[in-house]
Amino acid sequence: MNTDRQDPQPIEESEEKKTSKKKVNNKVELSKEKSTQEEIYKKIEEEKDKFLRLFAEFENYKKRTQKERLDLFKTAHREVMVALIPVLDDFGRGMSEIKKSKDENLIRGIELIQEKFFRILKEQGLQEIKTQKGDDFNTDIHDAITQIPAPSKELQGKVVEIVESGYNLRDKVIRHAKVIVAK
Repeated sequence: MNTDRQDPQPIEESEEKKTSKKKVNNKVELSKEKSTQEEIYKKIEEEKDKFLRLFAEFENYKKRTQKERLDLFKTAHREVMVALIPVLDDFGRGMSEIKKSKDENLIRGIELIQEKFFRILKEQGLQEIKTQKGDDFNTDIHDAITQIPAPSKELQGKVVEIVESGYNLRDKVIRHAKVIVAK
Protein backbone atom coordinates (compact mmCIF):
# COMPACT_ATOMS: atom_id res chain seq x y z
CA MET A 1 0.00 0.00 0.00
CA ASN A 2 1.06 3.21 -0.96
CA THR A 3 0.82 5.68 1.83
CA ASP A 4 1.78 8.55 -0.30
CA ARG A 5 -1.63 8.59 -1.76
CA GLN A 6 -4.43 10.32 0.05
CA ASP A 7 -8.05 9.64 -0.12
CA PRO A 8 -9.84 12.17 -2.37
CA GLN A 9 -12.95 12.31 -0.17
CA PRO A 10 -11.30 14.02 2.76
CA ILE A 11 -9.94 16.64 0.36
CA GLU A 12 -13.46 17.43 -0.83
CA GLU A 13 -14.75 17.69 2.74
CA SER A 14 -12.01 19.98 3.70
CA GLU A 15 -12.77 22.22 0.70
CA GLU A 16 -16.43 22.28 1.69
CA LYS A 17 -15.46 23.11 5.23
CA LYS A 18 -13.17 25.83 3.97
CA THR A 19 -15.92 27.25 1.80
CA SER A 20 -18.36 27.06 4.66
CA LYS A 21 -15.89 28.70 7.00
CA LYS A 22 -15.26 31.40 4.40
CA LYS A 23 -18.98 32.08 4.17
CA VAL A 24 -19.30 32.27 7.93
CA ASN A 25 -16.24 34.48 8.13
CA ASN A 26 -17.63 36.67 5.35
CA LYS A 27 -20.96 36.97 7.20
CA VAL A 28 -19.18 37.86 10.42
CA GLU A 29 -17.05 40.40 8.62
CA LEU A 30 -20.12 41.84 6.89
CA SER A 31 -21.99 42.13 10.16
CA LYS A 32 -18.92 43.77 11.74
CA GLU A 33 -18.70 46.15 8.80
CA LYS A 34 -22.42 46.93 9.07
CA SER A 35 -22.15 47.66 12.78
CA THR A 36 -19.07 49.77 12.15
CA GLN A 37 -20.89 51.54 9.34
CA GLU A 38 -23.89 52.18 11.59
CA GLU A 39 -21.62 53.58 14.28
CA ILE A 40 -20.00 55.86 11.73
CA TYR A 41 -23.41 57.06 10.51
CA LYS A 42 -24.49 57.72 14.11
CA LYS A 43 -21.32 59.69 14.76
CA ILE A 44 -21.83 61.64 11.54
CA GLU A 45 -25.42 62.46 12.54
CA GLU A 46 -24.26 63.56 16.00
CA GLU A 47 -21.57 65.76 14.50
CA LYS A 48 -24.03 67.16 11.97
CA ASP A 49 -26.46 67.98 14.79
CA LYS A 50 -23.68 69.65 16.79
CA PHE A 51 -22.68 71.65 13.73
CA LEU A 52 -26.26 72.79 13.05
CA ARG A 53 -26.73 73.85 16.67
CA LEU A 54 -23.43 75.70 16.67
CA PHE A 55 -24.30 77.39 13.40
CA ALA A 56 -27.71 78.44 14.75
CA GLU A 57 -26.11 79.79 17.93
CA PHE A 58 -23.60 81.74 15.87
CA GLU A 59 -26.36 83.23 13.69
CA ASN A 60 -28.28 84.24 16.82
CA TYR A 61 -25.09 85.76 18.24
CA LYS A 62 -24.55 87.77 15.04
CA LYS A 63 -28.12 89.07 15.08
CA ARG A 64 -27.94 89.94 18.78
CA THR A 65 -24.63 91.80 18.47
CA GLN A 66 -25.86 93.65 15.39
CA LYS A 67 -29.00 94.73 17.26
CA GLU A 68 -26.94 95.77 20.29
CA ARG A 69 -24.61 97.76 18.05
CA LEU A 70 -27.56 99.57 16.44
CA ASP A 71 -29.06 100.30 19.85
CA LEU A 72 -25.69 101.58 21.03
CA PHE A 73 -25.41 103.92 18.03
CA LYS A 74 -28.95 105.16 18.61
CA THR A 75 -28.37 105.96 22.27
CA ALA A 76 -24.62 106.54 22.36
CA HIS A 77 -25.12 110.23 22.92
CA ARG A 78 -27.91 109.77 25.47
CA GLU A 79 -25.72 110.84 28.40
CA VAL A 80 -24.62 113.97 26.54
CA MET A 81 -28.24 114.83 25.76
CA VAL A 82 -29.29 114.31 29.38
CA ALA A 83 -26.43 116.58 30.47
CA LEU A 84 -27.45 119.30 27.97
CA ILE A 85 -31.13 119.42 28.98
CA PRO A 86 -30.43 121.62 32.06
CA VAL A 87 -28.56 124.03 29.77
CA LEU A 88 -31.66 124.14 27.58
CA ASP A 89 -33.75 124.88 30.68
CA ASP A 90 -31.33 127.66 31.65
CA PHE A 91 -31.71 129.18 28.19
CA GLY A 92 -35.46 129.31 28.72
CA ARG A 93 -35.14 130.93 32.15
CA GLY A 94 -32.51 133.34 30.84
CA MET A 95 -34.72 134.32 27.93
CA SER A 96 -37.59 135.18 30.24
CA GLU A 97 -35.26 137.52 32.18
CA ILE A 98 -33.61 139.01 29.08
CA LYS A 99 -37.04 139.83 27.60
CA LYS A 100 -37.50 142.25 30.51
CA SER A 101 -34.64 144.21 28.96
CA LYS A 102 -35.35 146.88 26.37
CA ASP A 103 -32.40 145.87 24.12
CA GLU A 104 -34.06 144.25 21.09
CA ASN A 105 -30.74 143.25 19.51
CA LEU A 106 -29.67 141.39 22.65
CA ILE A 107 -33.02 139.59 22.83
CA ARG A 108 -32.91 138.64 19.14
CA GLY A 109 -29.28 137.43 19.40
CA ILE A 110 -30.01 135.18 22.39
CA GLU A 111 -33.17 133.88 20.69
CA LEU A 112 -31.11 132.91 17.63
CA ILE A 113 -28.54 131.10 19.78
CA GLN A 114 -31.31 129.28 21.65
CA GLU A 115 -33.07 128.26 18.43
CA LYS A 116 -29.82 127.00 16.90
CA PHE A 117 -28.98 125.04 20.06
CA PHE A 118 -32.44 123.44 20.15
CA ARG A 119 -32.35 122.70 16.38
CA ILE A 120 -29.02 120.84 16.77
CA LEU A 121 -30.41 118.80 19.67
CA LYS A 122 -33.55 118.08 17.66
CA GLU A 123 -31.47 116.83 14.73
CA GLN A 124 -29.85 114.38 17.15
CA GLY A 125 -33.29 113.02 18.10
CA LEU A 126 -34.21 115.12 21.12
CA GLN A 127 -37.84 116.23 21.25
CA GLU A 128 -39.72 118.13 23.89
CA ILE A 129 -42.74 116.34 25.31
CA LYS A 130 -45.68 118.60 24.56
CA THR A 131 -47.49 119.14 27.86
CA GLN A 132 -50.10 121.81 28.46
CA LYS A 133 -52.16 122.91 31.40
CA GLY A 134 -55.36 120.90 31.45
CA ASP A 135 -53.82 117.72 29.93
CA ASP A 136 -54.60 114.42 31.62
CA PHE A 137 -51.87 113.27 33.97
CA ASN A 138 -49.95 110.43 32.29
CA THR A 139 -47.35 108.54 34.34
CA ASP A 140 -45.54 107.50 31.15
CA ILE A 141 -44.50 111.07 30.39
CA HIS A 142 -45.25 113.07 33.55
CA ASP A 143 -43.70 113.13 37.01
CA ALA A 144 -46.05 114.65 39.59
CA ILE A 145 -43.97 116.65 42.03
CA THR A 146 -47.02 117.65 44.06
CA GLN A 147 -50.80 117.54 44.11
CA ILE A 148 -53.11 120.39 44.92
CA PRO A 149 -56.86 120.41 45.53
CA ALA A 150 -58.75 120.74 42.26
CA PRO A 151 -60.41 124.14 41.84
CA SER A 152 -63.18 122.46 39.81
CA LYS A 153 -64.45 118.95 39.13
CA GLU A 154 -63.20 119.06 35.51
CA LEU A 155 -59.57 119.62 36.61
CA GLN A 156 -59.32 116.49 38.77
CA GLY A 157 -56.43 114.33 37.52
CA LYS A 158 -55.29 117.09 35.17
CA VAL A 159 -52.03 119.00 34.91
CA VAL A 160 -52.45 122.47 36.44
CA GLU A 161 -48.81 123.65 36.26
CA ILE A 162 -45.68 122.64 34.34
CA VAL A 163 -42.51 123.04 36.39
CA GLU A 164 -40.03 121.48 33.92
CA SER A 165 -40.49 120.24 30.38
CA GLY A 166 -39.96 116.57 29.60
CA TYR A 167 -37.90 115.23 26.71
CA ASN A 168 -37.80 112.18 24.45
CA LEU A 169 -34.72 110.87 22.71
CA ARG A 170 -35.76 108.81 19.69
CA ASP A 171 -39.16 107.98 21.20
CA LYS A 172 -37.73 107.06 24.62
CA VAL A 173 -38.41 109.32 27.57
CA ILE A 174 -35.11 110.57 28.98
CA ARG A 175 -36.68 113.11 31.32
CA HIS A 176 -40.30 113.12 32.48
CA ALA A 177 -42.12 116.43 32.54
CA LYS A 178 -42.34 117.66 36.15
CA VAL A 179 -45.91 118.80 36.75
CA ILE A 180 -48.34 119.78 39.47
CA VAL A 181 -51.56 117.78 39.37
CA ALA A 182 -55.03 118.59 40.69
CA LYS A 183 -56.57 115.90 42.87
